[in-house]
Amino acid sequence: MSEENCSHDCASCGESCGAQQLPPKAPLNEKSKVRHVIAVVSGKGGVGKSMVTALMAVKARQAGYQTAILDADITGPSIPKAFGIKGHATGDAEHLYPAISRTGVEVMSMNLLLEKTTDPVVWRGPIISNTVTQFWSTVVWGEVEYMFVDMPPGTGDVPLTVFQSLPIDGIIVVASPQEQVAMIVEKSITMAKLMQVPVLALVENMSYFKCPDCGKVHHIFGKSHAEEIAKKYGIGTYCQLPIDPDLATAVDAGEIEFVMEDGLDPIVEMLKQRTAEEK
Repeated sequence: MSEENCSHDCASCGESCGAQQLPPKAPLNEKSKVRHVIAVVSGKGGVGKSMVTALMAVKARQAGYQTAILDADITGPSIPKAFGIKGHATGDAEHLYPAISRTGVEVMSMNLLLEKTTDPVVWRGPIISNTVTQFWSTVVWGEVEYMFVDMPPGTGDVPLTVFQSLPIDGIIVVASPQEQVAMIVEKSITMAKLMQVPVLALVENMSYFKCPDCGKVHHIFGKSHAEEIAKKYGIGTYCQLPIDPDLATAVDAGEIEFVMEDGLDPIVEMLKQRTAEEK
């Protein structure tokens, strides 16, 4: 951005310039210890980002890591339903406490604070962004090895707040095969690079459908673009998830922790390697 067009409000700017002074990271609650934060992003809605977030927390938990999900999709929270978590989050005068899933995944979501899960959140952007940082700073997360942040779609207020305010180790980008989606996904990748946040992996959801009767693979939404996008942006890990009615049923029934899906195993292995290299 040229100097004459600069508002000098770096906190609301996605540009990368020499004059930029980013705000300090939001403080983590003193009772919490979160080692790694990974944001799960998409350029548009409807590609299965929340499902991938939930599956990553489950798979990493199965690999032996303590995991948590910060549901940053304030106006469209869906994580509690995927885990079958009902009721409200608890708290005291100073802190909030996350809900704990049946297999030990910690979850904080706006839907755990609403009187009814169907109540809309009709807030302006700054209030929504502030709520996300409050989830980071006010919630007592305990000792978490991997926290996954379920982001709202797009490249607006909340993604900018998360990139600037939370200590993000990297992002996982979720897409579907349509060429239009591929173009929008590249916007998220470009934003991450502008914010100097590494792109750890690409997940192409609804990549294909395998007929249960004949075993033939059908590309319902067209040719896959996962490999070419990964190569274009130097993303070392990419995965493809099939169209699976059983998986969708499990999410709707709150049984995401008990499905058998190995499509994300390459990302889990990558996280294992990164963790081992730190020791």
